[in-house]
Amino acid sequence: MSKALAIGDKAPELAIPDQQGKIVTLDSFKGKQVVLYFYPKDDTPGCTKESCDFRDVESQILRAGGMIVGVSLDGKESHQKFIKKFGLPFPLLSDEDARISKAYGVYKEKNMYGKKYWGIERSTFVIDPEGKVKAIFRKVKVDGHADEVLMALKA
Repeated sequence: MSKALAIGDKAPELAIPDQQGKIVTLDSFKGKQVVLYFYPKDDTPGCTKESCDFRDVESQILRAGGMIVGVSLDGKESHQKFIKKFGLPFPLLSDEDARISKAYGVYKEKNMYGKKYWGIERSTFVIDPEGKVKAIFRKVKVDGHADEVLMALKA
């Protein structure tokens, strides 16, 4: 197990496909701050609210020199439907083998109704223009989260 990612660390590389199947890397965002949010599943209540909250503050995030990228274990077809249904203006990446989620330390054993399974723990990372981790939000509570992230971007 690698040590947990800390503020100031170099952000792990991405290199996974977006909803169009295009490979996305951190280098493609050089010079911008990246709001990288990991969420458990497309079109589920908490994830939908979180994604729509980010959609609603996107213009402010862009003005602050940032951009939003979502990551889940869902495939690109699922992402395409989710984006279309809620008008999400930012890319969603498919981490189907959980490689990136593991690199960011957000792939965890979860427990629902007594069943144990592995999945993404809702988490957000703000990555600075040099590719270093600027802010980390783990075990995110959706309400008010987009505003917290906006404040971290402007900090």
